[in-house]
Formats: sequence, structure tokens, C-alpha cells
Amino acid sequence: MEMNEILVIAMFVSFIALLFTGFPVAWALAGVGVAFAGVGYLADIYLDTLTGLDYSTLGLAVGRIFGIMDNWVLVALPMFIFMGLMLDKSGVAERMMHAMQGLFGRVRGGLAISVTLIGIILAASTGIIGASVVLLGVMSLPVMMRQRYSKTLALGTVAGAGCLGILIPPSIMLVIMGDQMGLSVGDLFMGAVFPGVILGLFYIVYILGFSFFRPASAPLAEDARAVSLRVVWSVFRTILPPAGLILAVLGSIFAGIATVTEASGIGALGALVIAVGYRQFSWSVLKEVTINTFNTSAYIFAIFVGATVFALVLRELGGDELIESTLTGLPFGPYGIIAFILAVVFLLGFFLDWIEISLIILPLLAPVISGLGLDINGHGVVDNPELVWFALLVAVTLQTSFLTPPVGFALFYLKGVCPPGISLLDIYKGVVPFILLQLLGLLVVAFFPEVVTWLPSVAYGN
Repeated sequence: MEMNEILVIAMFVSFIALLFTGFPVAWALAGVGVAFAGVGYLADIYLDTLTGLDYSTLGLAVGRIFGIMDNWVLVALPMFIFMGLMLDKSGVAERMMHAMQGLFGRVRGGLAISVTLIGIILAASTGIIGASVVLLGVMSLPVMMRQRYSKTLALGTVAGAGCLGILIPPSIMLVIMGDQMGLSVGDLFMGAVFPGVILGLFYIVYILGFSFFRPASAPLAEDARAVSLRVVWSVFRTILPPAGLILAVLGSIFAGIATVTEASGIGALGALVIAVGYRQFSWSVLKEVTINTFNTSAYIFAIFVGATVFALVLRELGGDELIESTLTGLPFGPYGIIAFILAVVFLLGFFLDWIEISLIILPLLAPVISGLGLDINGHGVVDNPELVWFALLVAVTLQTSFLTPPVGFALFYLKGVCPPGISLLDIYKGVVPFILLQLLGLLVVAFFPEVVTWLPSVAYGN
């Protein structure tokens, strides 16, 4: 094994080892990159190797970092984060929960269905997993427990519905994926619509089936009333503001009226207007949301910087060629290689956050997927349809990372707002069916690529 290959493997091992120490991810990435740049340089001097690294390698990283900060697409990240956090403060979710309880009160499992539908709407209007899970947990878990819902059904529903925001557009994960893989974010947004909706439908069908076969796990509310026009009007009136915001943001992108960056500004302004309209706006709320937006954006961009240094040194060592040759040398065929990659991404999701996987792994895999010669029909109007399809496969796979221990962030967000008497083991049991449903959704996207490519092809074809 050559020195460069040894250093590439050692870089990955060192990074993973640092993660288990609790060291911040951004500094672990940057630190490993800097350290191995030095190791490679010293190896050239004292071991007469040719690693290709010298003191100018890290100088190249400065230009890469400037390129990140000068990227207009990434301006959408803080805007979408602000939009989600401001909607969280607007009280729109509480209004929807109250209205939908009346609509589904006489349906067994109706409360869990209400939570799922609200999760879908929040996903399409916020995209912030932590905010969605916490909000759904605070609103629904006490009500479910009073109605004597099964702990596992209640907890799994909240966690599963709260995680839809990472897939259903506008998703900050898809923005980052588009940037890292050189894809149109609009294509990814349109391609993610049906996979996200399909997952939501799988959740609802599961809840209905579970409630039918185990009625004691989802009892009807004692004060449930028949549905009336007044209840339907209340639900419509409550859903209208967030639905209008979704239409303004995604509709402007899909219609070609606005770029993703411009649409994110529309979303931030729209969320502010909704908060004002619901009389939930104040200067203290604006200050809190702005500070939280800065904190979340800084966290993401710090990882961007660290990943840039790490990836630069890795590429200088020939890590991309090593990964490409390893994958293409597998005796599985093109689709077998993709299945292998998704299995690795699924396992990495147990230990790494989606941000690290998106920033480190995806740029290395894009050339491999492009070279497999996949026959994915983009109808002649979708650029790189095989990469768009693959990106959505990875996105659905990464959604499971929020529910899989030990690093499933949704699990810990949920544990923090659970009523007394609910253990982390209860949450683990509750999310297992929803992880399986997500994997089922992954199979649907894998076997039927048209689920991803049809909507963008129709939009551009017209």
C-alpha cells in the first residue's frame, strides 16, 4: 500500500476517533486536514515519498473558503433558517393542532394523523428538524398521554413527522447537496416533493393500520364531536397562511420567477408577516430568532470551512481516486454499487450528522455516479438526472440518521420535551417502525426514479 493511501485511511480514522471524544466537528475536520498536510510534507522530506503536499497546500484552502463565503446559493441557508424559527414563534402550529383535532377527532388514531399532517406542513414551511420535533412534542405528547395513546405510537409519530423537514422542500440539506454536487437546487426541490409526500402517506397508512389492529393503543377522545362545516372552515383558515407561504416560496422557484436565494428572502419576510398577523411578533422575539439564526448558520458554515480544509488535503493525497477505484472495482454492477454506497451512508448516519456526510462524502461520490453509465430518464430537460436521483436517494437515507441511535438528534430533541415517565428506550422502540417506513420509501425512490425526475421534467418541459 502506498504512503498516500495509508494517509487517506488514517485521515478518516483520525476524524472518526476525534468525533467520539466529543471534540467539535468543525475543528475536528479542519484540525485533521492541517495535521495531515504537515504529516505529508514531513514524509516527503524525511521518507523521500511523493505525497504532493507542501506548505502551499493550506494556502489553497484560503481561496476555497472565500469561494464558500462568496457563494450566493448559500445565502439561502440563513434565510430559510430564519423563516423556520420565526414560524415556530408565530404560533401557527398550535392553531393547526387545535383545528385538526376537531377534524380527525372521530377517527381512530386521528390525533397521530393530525400530528403527521402538521409535520408535513411544518416541513414544507420550516425545514428545521429541532424546532419541528420539539414543537410537535410539546403540543401533542401531553394530549396523547391523556388520551391513553400507546407510548411507542405517540413517540414514533412525533419523531417521524418532525424529521420530514430535512427532505420536503425548502430543505437546507438539499441546498447544501446542490452546492456540493453542482446541481440545480430547483431540480432537487422539485425532485423531493413526491418522495416527501410518499413518506408522509406511509406514516398515515401505518397509523391507521396500527390503530385498527390495536384499537386500545389509539383510543378515541371521549369528547369527540362530529365533523361540521364550521370545523372544516376552521382547518382551512388555519392552514391557509402557511400554505400561502409554501406556495410563494416553492411556487416562485418552480415557476422560474425567483432563484432559490431570492425565494428564501420571500420566505423570511412571509414568516415575519405571519407572526405579525397572529400578534406574536415583538422586538424580543425578533432578537431571539435573529440570534438563533446566527448561531445555527455559524455552526453550519464552520463545518463548511472545516470540511473544505479536510477535502482539499484528501484530494491532494489522491483520496478521490482511491475511493473511485475502490467503488468501481466492486463486483456488483452499477446498481449494486449504489446499493453499497447507500448502505454505507445509512451506517455512517448512526455516528455522523447529515452535514458532515453531505460535505465530505457527496463531492467524492459525484464523479463515481456520473461514470457508472446509469440510464435515468430525465426527459431531455433535467440536467444530470442520474445525480439528481442519487442525491434524493442519499437524502432519504440521511433522513433515517435523525432517528437512529446513538447520534439520532431527533431522539434527544424529543427526550428533552417528553412528559415524566417516558424513557429513551421507549423512544427507541417507537421510532423503529418509522425507520422501516423510511427504508421502504427509499426502495420506492430506488426502483421508480420517475418519482424524482417526473416533476422537474414536466416543469421544464412546459
